[in-house]
Amino acid sequence: MQLLKDRIRTDAKIIENRIIKVDNFLNHQLDIALFNEIGKEFKRRFSNKEVTKIITIETSGIAIASIVAQYFNYVPVVFAKKHVGINMNQDVYEAKVYSYTKDQEYTIKISKEFLSPNDKVLIIDDFLASGSALMGLVNLLFQSSAEISGAGIVIEKTFQEGRKRIEEKGIQLESLAIIDSIKDGQVIFK
Repeated sequence: MQLLKDRIRTDAKIIENRIIKVDNFLNHQLDIALFNEIGKEFKRRFSNKEVTKIITIETSGIAIASIVAQYFNYVPVVFAKKHVGINMNQDVYEAKVYSYTKDQEYTIKISKEFLSPNDKVLIIDDFLASGSALMGLVNLLFQSSAEISGAGIVIEKTFQEGRKRIEEKGIQLESLAIIDSIKDGQVIFK
């Protein structure tokens, strides 16, 4: 998606040639016009799939998934929680995920009342690096016996090999901006 690549080139900050900071338009301050274009593009790429729900992981994926849901007839968005309050149903699907940017492991959870074997689920997330978060969501869906319609990623870093883990599961993976490498503070796209 050229619009997204252009935005990364002009506004992303590179940290230590491995972290791409896009908080000024993607995951802290949100560019809703860009999100709308992202939603349209995911609809185009998954137009042949039936989608009854969209899932993501808190927190950065929620806004993107919500916009994307509008293009899939306003299907519900369910997000995996990293931090569970006392008001959450204790009958949950859960999986462990590792956050690369926070260098921390989390247990993510989704209440069983929100996923069923009848669901056809599109996974949406902001980043794919090692694939831990995405594989955690896949694990939750396998536990629920829901059908996985595909996975849509806004920015993928291929040099961290998360794609391989997802494709080995036979899941259609669509990334809008694919980064092959970062050299001297510059993003090299595929």
